[in-house]
Amino acid sequence: MLAIIPARGGSKGLPGKNIKDLCGKPLIAYTIEAALKSKKITQVVLSTDDEAITETCKKYGIEIPFLRPKELASDNSLIVDTYIYTVDRINKEQNKNYTSVVALLPTCPLRTTEDIDRAIEIYEKKEADSVISFYEAPHPVQWYKTVDKNGVLRSILPEGDRLANRQEEEKSYLPNGAIYVFSMDLLRDKKYYSDKTYPYIMPASRSIDIDNLFDFEMAEFLLSKDKK
Repeated sequence: MLAIIPARGGSKGLPGKNIKDLCGKPLIAYTIEAALKSKKITQVVLSTDDEAITETCKKYGIEIPFLRPKELASDNSLIVDTYIYTVDRINKEQNKNYTSVVALLPTCPLRTTEDIDRAIEIYEKKEADSVISFYEAPHPVQWYKTVDKNGVLRSILPEGDRLANRQEEEKSYLPNGAIYVFSMDLLRDKKYYSDKTYPYIMPASRSIDIDNLFDFEMAEFLLSKDKK
């Protein structure tokens, strides 16, 4: 199993977040260390277009076979194209035959090695097209609303206006960005989901995906709490 850690340099929500110091080491280091300890992953590579990220990551022992082309590192680029490009190039240049890939975003520092291995185990046992990490949504999906052009609240679902206790509603789940295990056949169709997609459920306490300063400070708090 090939693992790709994608980390482009152009973060807008929190500039430089991938190598920003988080409790004594760069944010991306948590993902690298978790991936390298995995029993299910045979090779871990970094996909980046950024020299500063490259220099920071070298000391953590991750393989950086090539820099990501600029056309795959813009704000409008689809990350799925980076996954396909990386796997195809490694298969060709290193004489490998990877037919599956696990993508580990560096913005999820609380995901553990055990989480990674369990997700891959589900993928293998189910003979899945994909396994994606989720956590239980804090509120039922029926509670979610949109605001129309007149500023009026509107229900997303037809049953959204009915009154019901939370316990009566079916549980729903949200992707947390931590783990994506894909077959290459599914990725080449530019899809993440199929009838053979399964969840790996994680607790909310390990499901922070850092996009802004608030997320970063929350992760910092949780990591500091664990250390104490």
